[in-house]
Amino acid sequence: MPTRRTFLKTAAGLVASAAFINQVGAAVPTKEGELIWANLLHLGGNMWGDHPGAYTPCSDKLRCQDDVWKELTDKMAAAKLNMVVIDLGEGVKYESHPELAVEGAWSIDKLRKELERLRKMGLEPIPKLNFSACHDHWLGEYSRMVSTKKYYEVCADLIKEVSEIFDTPRFFHLGYDEETYGHQQTYHYVVVRQGELWWHDFLFFVKAVEDQHMRPWIWSDYCWHHKDEFLARMPKSVLQSNWYYSMEFDFPAGDESSKNTYVQTFEVLDKAGFDQVPTGSNWSHDQNFPKLVEYCQKVIAPERLKGFLQTGWHHTERSSLAHMTRAIELTQQAMAEFAEAQKK
Repeated sequence: MPTRRTFLKTAAGLVASAAFINQVGAAVPTKEGELIWANLLHLGGNMWGDHPGAYTPCSDKLRCQDDVWKELTDKMAAAKLNMVVIDLGEGVKYESHPELAVEGAWSIDKLRKELERLRKMGLEPIPKLNFSACHDHWLGEYSRMVSTKKYYEVCADLIKEVSEIFDTPRFFHLGYDEETYGHQQTYHYVVVRQGELWWHDFLFFVKAVEDQHMRPWIWSDYCWHHKDEFLARMPKSVLQSNWYYSMEFDFPAGDESSKNTYVQTFEVLDKAGFDQVPTGSNWSHDQNFPKLVEYCQKVIAPERLKGFLQTGWHHTERSSLAHMTRAIELTQQAMAEFAEAQKK
């Protein structure tokens, strides 16, 4: 049960969060009156397995091919998307922690030049480092030091350095999804933070991002199974991306299925006053993203609907080009359908 001390700390956090939103103008779209239409691309990819036999094992070599990266970003610009969220992971030779880089990782100079190219094409680059204990294998040995003094030091170093590389972007995506035993049961090393430790570490990351004058952005699935505490303690400064990758959006009254919980969370977050960037994917269903956009524009208030994020969840390699290209095409389709719906 929350104590008075916990309540006061949460209340203070909400006041600070409101001030933060006003300070950085985080509710302002990419352009005046324009929604975010974003696509996720992977520079790093060591996030889904900690041993060679894993379904998606880690690699000591970069799994991002320059020509494929360029082709996809060119397609995004041509399709009039306006944002690219870049999963950095082990794909950068960080000055603060060069030990995290794998063979082929981009130099800071190379990354800066690419960020400039993206901006000139109309794509706002947003960094992502996933600090969920389920998806942090890119942190190397530090992924096995979660919640220690060294861990906090390294993570704060990286957030600060990435902010500088990206010239203080509007947002910083912290990931923070799927930190459960079920998602890690095939891992050799399992870490699941719970209760006050989960909140302590999460709020540490929120502060680290806001200290660099960026707005934190997360996946919202912690809300699925911790709704009351999530709504009570989550700062409003944190941009929410509830994600849903299936095709069913209409459920009968009283349906207690997991899928209905996932879908209902869009409306739950809206009623609680959170800004959202709903997220879909062509990972398992081709038409998920257009259907997601159609549904969310009906249940999320326009002032809190900040845009949409498409996620293909493939490495940026030639073998995945068709899948990732299709993700962009589906985003373009959803954009056109959204525009038509707005005219009615």
